[in-house]
Amino acid sequence: MSAATVQLIYLVSTALFIFSLKWMSDPRTARRGVGAGVAAMAFAVGGTILEPEIVTYKWMAVGFGLGTLVGVPLSWVPLTAVPQRTALSHAFGGLAAGLVGTAKYYTWLANGELTHFRTGAIVAEVLLGYLTCTGSLMAAGKLQEIVPTRPITYRNQNIINLSLLAMALAIGTVLVWNPYMSWGFPIVIALSLLFGVLLIIPIGGADMPTVISLLNSYAGLSAVAMGFVMENKLLITAGALDGSSGFILSVIMCRAMNRSFTNVLFGAFGQVQAAARTVEHKTVKSATPEDASQVLENASSVVIIPGYGMAVAQAQHRVRDLYEQLARRGIDVKFAIHPVAGRMPGHMNVLLAEAEIPYDRLVEMDDINPEMPQTDVALVVGANDVVNPAARHDKGSPIYGMPIIDADKAKTVMAIKRTMNPGFAGIENELYYADNTLMLFGDAKAVIGDLVKQLSGDGRSS
Repeated sequence: MSAATVQLIYLVSTALFIFSLKWMSDPRTARRGVGAGVAAMAFAVGGTILEPEIVTYKWMAVGFGLGTLVGVPLSWVPLTAVPQRTALSHAFGGLAAGLVGTAKYYTWLANGELTHFRTGAIVAEVLLGYLTCTGSLMAAGKLQEIVPTRPITYRNQNIINLSLLAMALAIGTVLVWNPYMSWGFPIVIALSLLFGVLLIIPIGGADMPTVISLLNSYAGLSAVAMGFVMENKLLITAGALDGSSGFILSVIMCRAMNRSFTNVLFGAFGQVQAAARTVEHKTVKSATPEDASQVLENASSVVIIPGYGMAVAQAQHRVRDLYEQLARRGIDVKFAIHPVAGRMPGHMNVLLAEAEIPYDRLVEMDDINPEMPQTDVALVVGANDVVNPAARHDKGSPIYGMPIIDADKAKTVMAIKRTMNPGFAGIENELYYADNTLMLFGDAKAVIGDLVKQLSGDGRSS
């Protein structure tokens, strides 16, 4: 296979990657976008296999085998575990970039082929790759609750972290100036690995959606550096697309929480919990599924607000059943989606799409909030911090200033929750104590199942 043919295959792959991102930005074309992404990767792998420089496929076969052994089980994880599986994918990508950079450095070192440019690209690749690897592993650990989800802080953490990064950059700069100063290369690797760990452990679980998208950006940038090292144009373009899209998504997520990058990376929710106020002295009004079904029957408009509790209970299919019951009665049902609801960007959209809820029923926060005062019932399914009114007025709250879904402005609020335990931000939710709020305690899947039975008449007949 000629080099020109391989480059043509890479060009087709690049175009498909671009179309994939474009199509996945709209729910109506998202399925097409996924297909385009899969095809793009297939072309990329196929083109690499056909590279004329390859003299043996033995180690490629080993890599394919190992990748299959790891990848197939990862594809079977439940949707609630997709965030940590995504973090693991970033870790593998960062590790691959770091290992390729390490191999290339020592190969070119032995052959006397190192140049200033090559060394600079390798240093960038190794630094970004290894910090992405360990940082993503820490993020996966927090999401899986292997590592404490609360911020793990220590004295002068920001000074220590930035000093480690500065040391790695300084040694990397010296390496670029003198590529054959090989003793500095393992130090850059060690500092990168350590920095990745220390970068993530001070970040609280509530910030994980932003962290996941930011790590995605780092993984893309490491791929760009790897493309320069390997002199592969496809890696450069695909990595740039990955890195830029991850960065843009991180910006969107930070805006959704009214927070800056520096605040997410260097200051976590847990560091200001002491200033958070509580409302424990108040009482809540609880209701039964029968009471709630009567309220829903008399409504003309219902807004369902899903959160991580829905994901944990795997209640999305019951929610679809509830949607169908209400729609049959002519009730206007919409789903309010907060950008940071769940544990990863778009988590709620994925769950509701799996349950085949129509895309046009999903409404973003900024679009649904003006409608909330005219909404008869706001049904909160496992959401917590993203509907907490304290974000609007309590300057002592760690979520103060974060845009929320204005569930409290609906005529009636019904919140499904297992217990009164606070959300990831570690604070009480004022919404639960409001005069217009009814609490439905229990597992979301079971509670919504009971609501569906009541609405269908099965609960009454029994």
